[in-house]
Amino acid sequence: MTDSINVDPAELEKFSSLAHHWWDMESEFKPLHMINPLRLAWIDEHAGLKGKDVLDVGCGGGILADSMARKGANVLGIDLATKSLRVAQLHALEAGTSSIQYREVPVEQLAAEQPASFDVITCMEMLEHVPDPASVVFACAQLVKPGGWVFFSTINRNIKAYGLAVVAAEYVLKMLPKGTHEFEKFIKPSEMAAFSRQAGLAVTHSKGLHYNPLTGRYWLNDDCSVNYMLATRRPLA
Repeated sequence: MTDSINVDPAELEKFSSLAHHWWDMESEFKPLHMINPLRLAWIDEHAGLKGKDVLDVGCGGGILADSMARKGANVLGIDLATKSLRVAQLHALEAGTSSIQYREVPVEQLAAEQPASFDVITCMEMLEHVPDPASVVFACAQLVKPGGWVFFSTINRNIKAYGLAVVAAEYVLKMLPKGTHEFEKFIKPSEMAAFSRQAGLAVTHSKGLHYNPLTGRYWLNDDCSVNYMLATRRPLA
């Protein structure tokens, strides 16, 4: 674990200022609500969430964490944005979602406290917002049980991704607030695979996430050129 907390204060403030919009499905978080059923189904297909102990790293307002709890998982969501966590906790109370808890703690600190404690770990749309993504991947590898699953999602770093995830999404279609993403923080799949292997995780599956602005439809396929997800596992031995 590093001496300093692996967080960019500007990124933290960015999401804290939007915290009250997390569960407004017509807000800046509409894309997350729309892709959530796709990523939830993909995670559940591989890991089988029911009855599992699950950690959601960088949970924000709890969109994915809440849905995994409703699939029957015992979920802990962690984040460093206090306002977002309060929104997540309030939503869980209002929705009556059981088997879910939230905690404000760095993932590296939790890894030191509770190694090999979770069957499934998710870290979605978060790695491109931290100074040291490899540190997060390593902490997730420490936190998952042998044989357990760790799922990551982030954005590829290339011209196409810049055009679609930054220019189109933030400036043309205005799906996201300007400045949501910084191109230099995007992570190539080869880099994510290397982070995973160095942390002791085996990459087993990958999936690309795509959007058609004319139809408003999202779907998954094997093209990881822009948004993508990786499924990894910690070996049993």
